Amino acid sequence: MTSVFIDGAVGTTGLEIRERLAGRSDISIALLAEERRKDPAARREALNDADFVILCLPDDASREAVSLIDNARTRVIDASSAHRVAAGWTYGFPELPGQAEKVATAMRVSNPGCYPTGFLALVAPLVAAGVIPADLPLSVNATSGYSGGGKAMITAFENGEPATAFRAYALGLAHKHIAEMVQHAGLTHAPIFAPAVANTYRGMVVEVPLHLHTLPGRPTLAVLEEILRTAFDGSTLVSIAPGDIGSVDIEENAGTDRLTLRVCGNDAVGHARLIATLDNLGKGAGGAAVQNLNIMAGVDPVAGLVF
Repeated sequence: MTSVFIDGAVGTTGLEIRERLAGRSDISIALLAEERRKDPAARREALNDADFVILCLPDDASREAVSLIDNARTRVIDASSAHRVAAGWTYGFPELPGQAEKVATAMRVSNPGCYPTGFLALVAPLVAAGVIPADLPLSVNATSGYSGGGKAMITAFENGEPATAFRAYALGLAHKHIAEMVQHAGLTHAPIFAPAVANTYRGMVVEVPLHLHTLPGRPTLAVLEEILRTAFDGSTLVSIAPGDIGSVDIEENAGTDRLTLRVCGNDAVGHARLIATLDNLGKGAGGAAVQNLNIMAGVDPVAGLVF
């Protein structure tokens, strides 16, 4: 049986991971009692005793936790943003080319951010195919359910403060997810990232608009869709849906670990809207951590995941 210690198990992401691992006969979950969670000696012991550690902590606390591991056996999955562009860490988006093999053998895996998961699924295959030049100026508009903000934001929204349906934020254009988007998409320039939160508990829409006439060979919508379809062929969690629909809902994949991609737009005017939907707590957090754990442990990659 594989032992897993979840550091930060009472947080939003930690609880999602525990739900997906509950009842599995191949996993033993180690938890610290409330009175021991902040005991340095108890944490060090738990971190070093487990086969796998999943960190569901703020960035600084995640870095500290890694520093407490003093053996060469314990493998780590970090759900924070502390190590997503760090040397020596494997990026845990197994659907990207070659990443599943790297995750399988890695000692240190960094879970992707929720927004970058949607962005990279849409953009990285097109950059790799040469359809989107690495130096093309891009923008990404994205909206998440309020659970992405953690306990404080959940409490605020559920208490009616703020009493709003939609809030744009990170207006200084310096969001910590940008470096992750640039590095793992292979971009030269940072995209303009315009995130927002909606008054719904979970779910996410990520959108990248494109002027097709600015792309090499002016590809059609069908060409873009085929590249994405080829990139994720055989994936259980990532699917390509028809883009000729009237609307896309933020809740489309809420409560699941799916990721749905669409190429929408108008060939006649040369405009495209690349759209991804996912659950910020599923494929964007807890579900991704469990998927990476499964791959690293050598079991069914989608064991315990929600379809």
